[in-house]
Amino acid sequence: MAKFTYHDTWNSAPSDEEKDDLTKFWLSEGALTSPDQARDRLRQVVLYARDAEGAVAGVGTAFAHTLPQIGQPLYYYRSFIGVRWRSTRLVYLLIKRAQKLLGEYAREHEWPCIGMLLELENKRFGEKGRMPVWPHLDLVYAGKSPRGLELRVHYFTGASLH
Repeated sequence: MAKFTYHDTWNSAPSDEEKDDLTKFWLSEGALTSPDQARDRLRQVVLYARDAEGAVAGVGTAFAHTLPQIGQPLYYYRSFIGVRWRSTRLVYLLIKRAQKLLGEYAREHEWPCIGMLLELENKRFGEKGRMPVWPHLDLVYAGKSPRGLELRVHYFTGASLH
C-alpha cells in the first residue's frame, strides 16, 4: 500500500514552497493550463498529499457554492490525483480527510456551509456506486449538475437545513 503524508492548508495559506509545488503539480499533470489558473485555485486548497519521495500526489480544493436543490451553501469539493496514484485509495483518503476538516471548520465558524458537494467527473465512480448513499463516505445522491454529471452531498454532523 502506498504511503502518503497529508498537509492541511484550509485554515492557513500554503507556504511559498507549497504554492510552487502545487502549481508545478497541476501544470505538469494537465489539471490546469496556466499559472493564473493555479493562483486562483491555490486560494481553495483544503489539503494535499505527498508520496514517499515527497512529490505532490493529490490535491483537494473547495469553495462555497449553493446548489439550487438544497438552497444553502455547500463546499464544492474537487480532488485531483496524479496519474501515478489514480489506481490507489488516495482519492478516497483525501475525501475522508476533507470531510473531517471542512466539517470541523464549519462547526467552529457558525456553519458557513452545511456540507460538501462532489460533482463526479470520473464516470467510473458513478458507475461503481449506484446506491443512493455511499456508506463509507456518507455521500448522498443529489441529482445531476447542469453539465449532466452526478452530484453527491456529504452533510456535516450538526448542520441544519433551513
